[in-house]
Amino acid sequence: MITLEPIARPGAPLARRNPVAKLAAAMLFAFPLMTTLDPVTPAIAIAVELAVLPLFGVHPGLLARRAWPLLAAAGGILVTLVLFAADRSGQVLLDAGPIVVTSGVLVTALGLVLRLFAVALPGVIVFATTDPTDLADALVQNARVPARFAIGALAAFRLVPLLGQEWQMITVARRARGVEAGRNPVARLRLFVSTAFTLLVGAIRRGTRLAVAMDARGFDSGVPRTFAPPPAVRRGRLAARRRRATATAGPHWP
Repeated sequence: MITLEPIARPGAPLARRNPVAKLAAAMLFAFPLMTTLDPVTPAIAIAVELAVLPLFGVHPGLLARRAWPLLAAAGGILVTLVLFAADRSGQVLLDAGPIVVTSGVLVTALGLVLRLFAVALPGVIVFATTDPTDLADALVQNARVPARFAIGALAAFRLVPLLGQEWQMITVARRARGVEAGRNPVARLRLFVSTAFTLLVGAIRRGTRLAVAMDARGFDSGVPRTFAPPPAVRRGRLAARRRRATATAGPHWP
């Protein structure tokens, strides 16, 4: 099941920082890594990220559950380079007809995989330790993002866990009707595409209903909205929550 709630300890020193400050720090740390090609630099960056992980109050096992798509992407990179890499320099490690694996291919694949993890892990850590509502508030108040965009993104972010639940419901419903692929890989691929299309149609319909409901509640009225006092970058998320609890939320009506 997909979940996007924070998984950090409430008292962790870096988990309580301002969401915009954490997001900016993650971008500044990850952006230079996009220009590196050697595997040493991203490996050092990953070591640094894992070293500061206790300061965010995140257990490595929980972080691995959030970062499992990175493992799938890493496997795709490895397979793609092994099959289609043009540079086959270095010592030949495996020669199986059209598949030739050399040391140069493995070094290139290792560098790309490590760079993928080094660039993506800071973002995963930030979102794993940030409440979505706090992030939307901080984007509007500190980063001056339009409220319409921030609140719409927050609403969409909150609906992401429903995708996993609906996927399971569609799969169970089709299985109850006798629609199964069995061991046929072609039938499995066809069933996967059909289920994904059904999920996409349902997501578009839900998004349309949500947009109409938000417009009916005045989210697109153009009237200035009221917010809690802007949280200082040096203060933690708990303090921002206390301020928001005492503030008036929703559109400001004259």
